[in-house]
Amino acid sequence: MQASQRIGNILGGGSDGWDVFNKARAMMAVGTPVTELTIGEHDIRTAAPILQDMHRAALAGHTGYAAIPGVQALREAVAARIQARTGIETKPENVMITPGGQSALFASHIAACDPGDRALYIDPFYATYPGTIRGAGAEPVCVQAHAADAFQPRSADIAAAAEGAKSLLINTPNNPTGIVYSRATLDGIAEVCKDHDLWLISDEVYDTQVWEGEHLSPRALPDMAERTLVVGSMSKSHAMTGSRIGWIVGPEPMIDDLINLATHTTYGVPGFIQDAALFALRQGDAFEAEIAEPFRRRLALAYKVLAGQNAVSAVPAQGAMYLMLDIRSTGMSGEEFALALLDAHHIAVMPGESFGQAAAGHLRVAMTVDDAAFEAAVKTLCDFAAGLQTKA
Repeated sequence: MQASQRIGNILGGGSDGWDVFNKARAMMAVGTPVTELTIGEHDIRTAAPILQDMHRAALAGHTGYAAIPGVQALREAVAARIQARTGIETKPENVMITPGGQSALFASHIAACDPGDRALYIDPFYATYPGTIRGAGAEPVCVQAHAADAFQPRSADIAAAAEGAKSLLINTPNNPTGIVYSRATLDGIAEVCKDHDLWLISDEVYDTQVWEGEHLSPRALPDMAERTLVVGSMSKSHAMTGSRIGWIVGPEPMIDDLINLATHTTYGVPGFIQDAALFALRQGDAFEAEIAEPFRRRLALAYKVLAGQNAVSAVPAQGAMYLMLDIRSTGMSGEEFALALLDAHHIAVMPGESFGQAAAGHLRVAMTVDDAAFEAAVKTLCDFAAGLQTKA
């Protein structure tokens, strides 16, 4: 017996591009110390008061089936948060709570696309995007952004790929590049979506991690609320990665359809986790800023190291917990460099090629270890690149 073609094709017949990560984890499993700068996992754990509230809610009995669209108070809190940040009227009926942002991405594509439909996404991309689209039965079509444009996607390129497409997936602040899409970029994206009748799926899980400029949700642009699905999550903003709690915000009829989907798939999110998420949101902006601050601080440390050398250059990081480094001067691909760095110095970073071809010759460095270890790792990386540059 064989699995279905749909599930067998999630990776498109290729690798998931995470060979360096897997090798680093194998080294760690046998006791080899590795400075791991690979995945977007905070080096702090979920704050104790949030866990205490989760425990309280569980002991109080909120362990049975919870409302499938989400606990009403949490839907209200998410709606109020979105409305306050965008200025666009948002009601609880515009919100569905999901088991994390990844579930929200999958559900959004199921809702927006029929089997075989073209679904656009931007390269560089978060590693699960094409597989998520394939899993939903659609055909993933990447639109390449360019390092020369600081990875701001061109609306003309999106329009050129939009014929026959049903959706466009974007991510700002962006993983892996750290770019925050400009108003001009988002205006262009919005016009393409309206001209070609596309659903816009906007992954905004890093909206609290903005170091330069400001985050603009495309749902706030003229005539976009009716065709935009916003994916949000507590993972990055509140260091709740393992709690698997997120949301989709969209037009009420589409949310009704997504509730039907959830009824037949996830059947909601545990109530005690939703209660803890509500408690976390009620801690306000100051708490979210506290969670984000280490990444702002480490970015400054990295820039200080980078200023003292010329082998490695950085894509200006405007948001998110990552730094994208250009190592093309070494003559190596990102994957070759990352594997060599891991072997030589036990420092694990992600090759740009893991996130598509637009970032070939780059590295994604997660700023997810303590300040001293992070600064030392960036310095070692730069010194290693300088040595390779000399040989090239």
